[in-house]
Amino acid sequence: MASIIIELSDSQFQELQDLAKAHGIALEVLLRSSLEDWLNSQKSEFVDAADYVLKKNAQLYKRLA
Repeated sequence: MASIIIELSDSQFQELQDLAKAHGIALEVLLRSSLEDWLNSQKSEFVDAADYVLKKNAQLYKRLA
């Protein structure tokens, strides 16, 4: 498994710790799940954009084929 190191301000670190504590989970679990959610939403947004472009230009693609 790969690891990364990032620098946070003291206030950012404290906010993350407080959020993890409020949810009753470890800070690492909070960060990992947040990152997974963000990555999945990026994939979803790309797929939505690609679908929109393909539908919008369907007639053009048929003429070019």
